[in-house]
Amino acid sequence: KTVEIPKPVVAPSTVVANAYPSANVLPENQLKFYIHFSASMSQGDAFDHIALLDESGRTIEEPPFLIRGGELWDREFRRFTLFFDPGRVKRDLGPSMELGPALQEGKRYTLVIDSKWKDAEGNPLKQEFRKTFTAGPPDRKPLDLDMWRIIPPRSGTLEPFAVEFPEVMDHAILLRELDILDATEKVIEGAVAIDRGETRWQLTPVTPWRKGAYTLQVGTNTADLAGNMVGRPFEVDLFEKIDERIIRQTRNLKFNIE
Repeated sequence: KTVEIPKPVVAPSTVVANAYPSANVLPENQLKFYIHFSASMSQGDAFDHIALLDESGRTIEEPPFLIRGGELWDREFRRFTLFFDPGRVKRDLGPSMELGPALQEGKRYTLVIDSKWKDAEGNPLKQEFRKTFTAGPPDRKPLDLDMWRIIPPRSGTLEPFAVEFPEVMDHAILLRELDILDATEKVIEGAVAIDRGETRWQLTPVTPWRKGAYTLQVGTNTADLAGNMVGRPFEVDLFEKIDERIIRQTRNLKFNIE
């Protein structure tokens, strides 16, 4: 005999846990969003559940997101990266010249993730997610490390080291591109936190700080919201596989702990 056991009815519990950038004013040439879910998600129909609304609440019929190339997930399928089409970000490309920029300065938009998107267990999201933001002036300047503010901790403590930025940074890239090295060039282990609307990076060490010279090592792939990196503005020819194909180089910022 063949016995079919019906799948138990499970109340939806997966939600959009976070969306980055968290700021409410984003540059006109904003490059991407990171959408974090509380559990692993299903794949294959992501773009059917994403919409961009204009100021009047109407769905933009031709959303300016990059759909070709497939979906971009982390290994656990809990973080979805949503890129704007680079052809709508750069001023001198055909789509931008014909359709205008993806976002227009001064206008308000709403990113919508509908609740029909299913998680890895086949259950819909618990609720719809919305992020409303305003497009600000475009940002086309490379990152200037001289504008970063380092706040060293005190020796003998577990106080966090902090570095503050003059603008909102790319959350995911920031998590992996900064390290602190001691005088022997050993990486300091600890818990990393990004707060203040992605304008501050902190490291709380596993063991107390010792007096001496340290280095904040910054990967040149570190980027702002418009994809501008250390020493160079965003370039479309580097867009494909932007996180994997750029050769990693570093810059060092020295500081002392007393």
